[in-house]
Amino acid sequence: MKSEAKALTITYLTPVSFASLNGSDKESDNISSIKKISVGTDQYPYVSGQAIRRALRNQLNVLNWPLSEGVKATIEKGAATTEQEPDKYIDDDLFGFMGTEAGKAAKTRTSVVRVSPLVALNPYQGDLDFGTNYMSKESEGNPNIFETEIHAGLYRGTILIELDRVGCGDGFTEKSKLDNVKKAKRVKGLLDALKNLWSSGRQSRTLTDISPKFVVGAMLKTKNPVFLESVQVKGKEINRSMFEETLNDYKDEILESVVGVRQGFFEGVPENSKSIGEAFDQMGKWIDGHYQ
Repeated sequence: MKSEAKALTITYLTPVSFASLNGSDKESDNISSIKKISVGTDQYPYVSGQAIRRALRNQLNVLNWPLSEGVKATIEKGAATTEQEPDKYIDDDLFGFMGTEAGKAAKTRTSVVRVSPLVALNPYQGDLDFGTNYMSKESEGNPNIFETEIHAGLYRGTILIELDRVGCGDGFTEKSKLDNVKKAKRVKGLLDALKNLWSSGRQSRTLTDISPKFVVGAMLKTKNPVFLESVQVKGKEINRSMFEETLNDYKDEILESVVGVRQGFFEGVPENSKSIGEAFDQMGKWIDGHYQ
């Protein structure tokens, strides 16, 4: 019997010590910029939602989930899309698609998984990594000098999974919609991808671990990323009062909640916190129970 949950939301924190996570438009020919958002006079680096979605998809593939391959549009100047077969492919199901077929209405599926950008909680300080490229014979040994914007700090992101839309709805027929066992397997596959989150972009010289070191997850009767702005940190100290107030404010909507923390990264965490692995295991059990 399904639970009354409509969504699973997870807010996570990840600290990085040396990163150039998501490229922006170049401000000059020899500077590789990172994406930033301005708040007052400060600028905060971020990884776009599009990049996070791509990172999750790539990690699903690493975890042996076959992905829907890109397909050329059948209309002039149309954008490439996917196979548009959510019954066969986890990414078509969870991340949606927009078709570009000729001569008929395009098939669309709104994403079941909603993601926020991964936004730094510490401002950009103007740090640059200085480098030179390969000195070829053609350049007569003169190196091409370049600089890369880099950042160290704490990043926060959130995902929300619409559990009632997994494996059914747009793109499915009554015959092709998934049974509950397959629905649970797909959601747990996404949890595995988030637990092992890694972006392949800009990793050749700035290898960075962006997997969660703090997570708070909740099964909700509503669809609301309740922790998105309510996980705040000062130094290494979690704002516990804000966190607990959020739990209390939404006690009627929250069916289950869990906190997972990697030891040594944060202070002031709830006493009933679990390890990261235990927290993801707990959320996997919720998913199994929801789709029973």
